Amino acid sequence: MAVRQRCGMSGRLDVDVLTGSAAARSRGGRHGFIFTPACFITSEAFLGGVMKGTAAETDDGVYHLPASVPPDSSEQVSLLHRHPDQPPDSKVLKVAIIGAPNAGKSTLSNQLLGRKVFAVSKKVHTTRSRSLGVLTEDNTQIILLDTPGLTTPFKAKRHQLEKSLLVDPWNTVKEADLMVVMVDVSDRWMCSALDFEVLKCLAEHPHIPAILVLNKVDLFKAKSRLLDITAQLTCGVVNGQRVRVRPVIKPPWAKKEPERSSELPPNEDTAALEGGETPNSVLSKEKLKQLRSQQGWPHFKDVFMLSSVDREDVETLKSYFLVEAKPGPWKYHSEVLTDQSPEDVCTNIIREKLLEYLPQEVPYSVTQSIELWQDGENGELDITVKLYTKKESHMSMVIGTAGKMVARIAREAGDDLSRVYLRDVRLKISAKIKK
Repeated sequence: MAVRQRCGMSGRLDVDVLTGSAAARSRGGRHGFIFTPACFITSEAFLGGVMKGTAAETDDGVYHLPASVPPDSSEQVSLLHRHPDQPPDSKVLKVAIIGAPNAGKSTLSNQLLGRKVFAVSKKVHTTRSRSLGVLTEDNTQIILLDTPGLTTPFKAKRHQLEKSLLVDPWNTVKEADLMVVMVDVSDRWMCSALDFEVLKCLAEHPHIPAILVLNKVDLFKAKSRLLDITAQLTCGVVNGQRVRVRPVIKPPWAKKEPERSSELPPNEDTAALEGGETPNSVLSKEKLKQLRSQQGWPHFKDVFMLSSVDREDVETLKSYFLVEAKPGPWKYHSEVLTDQSPEDVCTNIIREKLLEYLPQEVPYSVTQSIELWQDGENGELDITVKLYTKKESHMSMVIGTAGKMVARIAREAGDDLSRVYLRDVRLKISAKIKK
């Protein structure tokens, strides 16, 4: 499916859905340019920038290897403090990626960076604290502020989550030049309305431009409904213009999605209206009540529909960031990939595997301790990590039958770390009951 946008004299944004042969004929149409396979509803300014070659100039046809994380902590600290090697015409953009838990924020960040530096799993709350990634391309530096999924004190207390999951996303947004709101369209509950915490975040920072990214469209079967979802989540307005969705081909079985009622229990819903979900909220009770009745946000600058695991789709979004970057000094040296320490990257990747393979609450209760971190005789990196569990039954699950589970976790985490550090990694993991 391709999406073509055009702005008429009336100021209304007309959007056509094209499928099959119609989509094939649309390439090189009215604007002479269309993103494929990623779909977008965007402003004339961005299209103009691309048409002039602003984004295209950054792609010289040569693949540039992304930066890596030094396996030595002191080397990473030295790199983070090194003076930026910026060109005279340097540009910069700070991007805060926010959304409900498990929307695909860290996956998108990893794809943009070209290396896996943020933990990813199908379970919620994989990202536990705010961290950043640095993408430097030619004269432009994009700083990706990867944040935990926005949650509430009620849920944090219920799931015994760290305070960082409550504080970090809100603090991160304050320093951003652009907000990216990610929504998992494969989750029928999450795509029918923006998460209330996301709406509050947008309302508290109306001066920061925001774009909507509909993620996991590859898992969304009813492609014809994507624009209906877009209309819901944008309140029918993109870049200050009304969106009129006109399906060229609409299947007869397509039905309108029913409005989703609040998923919060009564006591939490009351707390939301009273401003109790976010400590020291700057929003009034009236504004919170108004937001509760909204399904979407009418002030998105642009909308993208993509799959964060598809490199071509992500390149489209990266081109957008490069166009949106403004003249300014770089914050980091071009060799910096992330502000995380190599040890942090290691423990995060191991936690990813624990979340992926262990059931229910088990991975959330496991803590880690790095026992050994040293260079091997043949240039490899030897790492030994001990996992502490609260119960003997949990330890048995971590170890697995004949030690197969812990061996699998060590093998897969070691492979990921080898690609991050650009060195062979020999990772050994053991488990022990925490007394």
